[in-house]
Amino acid sequence: MLELYQFELSQYSEKVRFILDYKGLEYRKIEVTPGVGQIDIFKMSGQKQVPVLKDGDTVISDSTAIAMYLDRKYPEKPLIPEGSRERGLCLMMEEWADESIGVKSRKALYGALTQNQSFRTSFLPNNTPDLFKTLVGAVPPELLKALGAGVGFSSDSVKEAKDALKQDLEALSLILLDSPYLIGDSPCLADFAVAGLSIVIKLPSGPYLDVPETVRGKGIPGLVDSGLYETFFDWRDRLYNDYRQPLPSTATNSSSPKSIDID
Repeated sequence: MLELYQFELSQYSEKVRFILDYKGLEYRKIEVTPGVGQIDIFKMSGQKQVPVLKDGDTVISDSTAIAMYLDRKYPEKPLIPEGSRERGLCLMMEEWADESIGVKSRKALYGALTQNQSFRTSFLPNNTPDLFKTLVGAVPPELLKALGAGVGFSSDSVKEAKDALKQDLEALSLILLDSPYLIGDSPCLADFAVAGLSIVIKLPSGPYLDVPETVRGKGIPGLVDSGLYETFFDWRDRLYNDYRQPLPSTATNSSSPKSIDID
């Protein structure tokens, strides 16, 4: 069985999960522990970032490389359109989504987490001890802003990212007004990239991610509560309903990502 080494809330991991579900491929999620687990990932793949896909003896890192591998190895339900123009648009939009939505939404999310204590703690995993939740919620916003400024998430950069996302969401909404998908009449890699990378703007409402039920459907204030982008989020909800496999209805350990265990 395919093995996906991931973070549950990684946008790029969600992009790959979308593709795996669309193609109807069975896979096992293996949650990587930040730090120690990433050292093991490095030993396996030569780099520390997730997602990493293992298919037998073949190991592929980077969400785009994984998508291209899956399309070659499992060509049924292709990800790339056949027409030269559509193919070019698909590849260009996928790359744009990685570098635009993928980067800017993380900055905007950080800004939202620094400003709202309950929003911040709601993103912690289900099994987080109450004491740790209390400690995380008690961190002063000023300290988080100072820490963010040290890694390129200053207040100005967060505002710029959020303003740019508004333009991105408006553009995507306009494209989708008269089209069921971003390019043509069937889904392609661009659709799954944009949908997957947007999860930190707004988490899906349904049971698709192993996150607390209280946080499902929540997202960045000023983006998720604006009617201007309703077309986009309605389209994304439809993609989830049509192509993503929900978690098992009963929450058990078997439905959660397995902890990393690399031979």
